[in-house]
Amino acid sequence: MRRLGASLAPSLRIGDVLLLEGPLGAGKTTLVRGLLEALGLTEPVRSPTFNLLHLYPTNPPVAHADLYRLAGWHGIGLEDLADTHVVAIEWPSRAVGFADPEDCWQIDIATEVAGRRVTIRPPA
Repeated sequence: MRRLGASLAPSLRIGDVLLLEGPLGAGKTTLVRGLLEALGLTEPVRSPTFNLLHLYPTNPPVAHADLYRLAGWHGIGLEDLADTHVVAIEWPSRAVGFADPEDCWQIDIATEVAGRRVTIRPPA
């Protein structure tokens, strides 16, 4: 998952939104960790499950949100970051209305007996 996240880094630009779908433990945060490491981050990357949102001063800057404990995205500041960051959102079903999914990177992670199956759909 880290290598996969790292492979996305060169394609991302400010304003891009990544919708990370998958069950608990599927590797969503690990994928974001790989992305951030590829962008030069050397500090630890932790899941934003309890803080809800982490900001990273990479180039481009990244906002990493975990909406698992929320009913929706309003009130955590995502709308203020959409034009200045790449925004990675875990549990995107709670981000309905934040961005048009057709304009987002859609990353679906399915866990299977033999490992993971990841489907990546770039913006239309």
